[in-house]
Amino acid sequence: MSEPNLPKDEDYEKLKKRRLDVVSHETDHGDEPDASVLESDGAVMDAPLVPPAILKDRIVQAMKTVYDPEIPVNIYDLGLIYELDVSESGDVLVRMTLTAPGCPVAGSLVQEVHDRVRETLGVRHAKTELVWDPPWTQDNLSFEARLELGLV
Repeated sequence: MSEPNLPKDEDYEKLKKRRLDVVSHETDHGDEPDASVLESDGAVMDAPLVPPAILKDRIVQAMKTVYDPEIPVNIYDLGLIYELDVSESGDVLVRMTLTAPGCPVAGSLVQEVHDRVRETLGVRHAKTELVWDPPWTQDNLSFEARLELGLV
């Protein structure tokens, strides 16, 4: 059974396509920057390897120190982190979103998350991707965030 074609919010689609000035990163085509990806080595390259589960916990704690300036809740409990993969070798991939494509602090917020990840002891390489699909909704909020915002 196929889903019916739902109409798309044109304003959302326009904002989603907007290029964010996050960083210049070459695409596979090498012709234009992909502004939704940050990638760099860890801040402390000679740190000993850390088991992935412990490193992941450290990264989550670091992410919980980053706040959306318009909402008094950290970005992790807001549900802005869609994926956090940590390898045995200390490579980290973060896929995140924002509450809205037109977020005025998009570039700085993504950069702050990336910096906190790469500064976490044990991270050898960090890659942070800003994604828009699926769109963020209040369903992404943690229970703690719902309490903080008075939604429970």
